[in-house]
Amino acid sequence: MAIHPTAIIDASARLADGVVVGPWSTVGPNVVLSAGVRLVSHVVVQQDTTVGEGTIIHPFAVIGGDPQHNGYRGEPVRLEIGANNQIREHCTFNRGTPQGTGVTVIGSNNLFMTGAHVGHDCVVGDNVVMANNATLGGHAHIGDKVFLGGLCAVHQNGRVGQGAIIGGLAAVTRDVIPYGSAWGNHARLRGLNLIGLKRKGYGKDQVRRLLAAYRDLFEGQGEFAGRIEGVAESYADLPEIMEIIAFIRDGGRRPLCLPNAE
Repeated sequence: MAIHPTAIIDASARLADGVVVGPWSTVGPNVVLSAGVRLVSHVVVQQDTTVGEGTIIHPFAVIGGDPQHNGYRGEPVRLEIGANNQIREHCTFNRGTPQGTGVTVIGSNNLFMTGAHVGHDCVVGDNVVMANNATLGGHAHIGDKVFLGGLCAVHQNGRVGQGAIIGGLAAVTRDVIPYGSAWGNHARLRGLNLIGLKRKGYGKDQVRRLLAAYRDLFEGQGEFAGRIEGVAESYADLPEIMEIIAFIRDGGRRPLCLPNAE
């Protein structure tokens, strides 16, 4: 361990081998810093937080702060962060609430750019990018490999499926399907995340079939409920489309981000 003499470490905190705590950083009660974690400088890890191996936290980030919830009265709640995350300057991640799950969960290999905010009880997957000042309201669920553009905001309880991309400044008040591309204020579904699919190695034929299924689902004839069943039957061999169908069904009566959503 390398702890700068100006750092403050609570007696109950647990620091593994290879942890670096830079100048003027604070590590509060019941914090666990796993092997190789680095607090660059002026970092606050407030309390009841686990930070996974190899995660780097940059200056002026406040991690594990109290939930921003009027009903919070100091109950024991947690924040759990996975491995190899890059958490840049001025990020704020809150712990959970008793009214929710009691824990905010962040996966591994994520990049949180300057000023990103993760609210209480959120679940963030792996390989997510939150650009500058992107914001998650409480209880939001973000799937793996999602890109959230700068200054966008996901409404509390909102869901963004894996592989989706959200444009900068978007106000996301409805659930966004896996692999979807949504932008605007308020955000509308504009198609599939074609750039993301190509970067992940999807070939032209695969993309063509995914686009055909997307058009049948969101631009086809008849009622939306009927189109869901038709697409589920016609494209049962496409796991990405079946993931979209499952996402829609799991949402129940939750509002869904659609191409014609206001």
